[in-house]
Amino acid sequence: MVDLPKGVWPVMLTPFTADGAIDWDGVDVLTDWYIESGVAGLFAVCASSEMYHLTEGERYALARRVVKKVNGRVPVVASGTFGGAMDLQAETVIKTAETGVDAVVALVCQIVPEEASDADWQREMERLLTLTGDISIGMYECPGPYHRLLSAELLGWCASTERFCFIKDTSCDMDLIRPKLEAIEGTSLKFFNANTPTLLDSLLAGGDGYCGTAANFYPDLFAWICHYFENEPELAADVQRFLSVANKVAGHKYKSSAKLYLSKLGLPILPICRDTEEVFKAEDHLTLQHLIEFTDTQRSMLGLL
Repeated sequence: MVDLPKGVWPVMLTPFTADGAIDWDGVDVLTDWYIESGVAGLFAVCASSEMYHLTEGERYALARRVVKKVNGRVPVVASGTFGGAMDLQAETVIKTAETGVDAVVALVCQIVPEEASDADWQREMERLLTLTGDISIGMYECPGPYHRLLSAELLGWCASTERFCFIKDTSCDMDLIRPKLEAIEGTSLKFFNANTPTLLDSLLAGGDGYCGTAANFYPDLFAWICHYFENEPELAADVQRFLSVANKVAGHKYKSSAKLYLSKLGLPILPICRDTEEVFKAEDHLTLQHLIEFTDTQRSMLGLL
């Protein structure tokens, strides 16, 4: 099983052209931008990638393109379970692994229906593990088509199989996060918090990093806090306060807003999404510009400029 590094793992956006096709040049530019910002790894083919609005062929092609562009600089994971019979899900896991990603992420909500029990989920996941050989598996508590959270007990079982290397946790609640971290303590399963306001608390409790939407705006700040939270506690607390407040702006009209923000940074990316169509008012543009300037103030404080 692959041993993934701690730190920030952006949930990658998918750039699109004006006619809605995947902008492959934009994918390449964005991949380089993430890496130059100091990320630990990349999560391609995820909710922020608009995975449910990509064809199966596009999902494989996107994972393959990111792996090629990364060229070994950081590890890459990609989602590989999209519902249906378990033998078919296992087939997509295998095909996703063949793109060259370091691990294939299982969407927690796609393993069993919403009404199924934890025992049902474990039984079906055992089948998936059996059908996929020694492929390293990650997990993502994806909120759609329904939001299923893993219990601490179930996550502990996952860690005990020694097949799981990655969990993107979306519980957003330290009362749920702490027991999960205790359940996997001392194992090789890495815990990445998707929730910005609880990030520092989760790191202090033993978490391994951040895997959330705001890393599409200022991944270098997340990389800093993941690296220095122990050695620079006062600065880390200041950065956390900024990240928590800025997250409200970053979440407004996301994912289009993230693409617009990146275009304001000079990246050749259009604010076009397949799953939504947003209209940006003058105040939206002004707020994003203020976020850019405020973020630079944080970078200056940390010596990143």
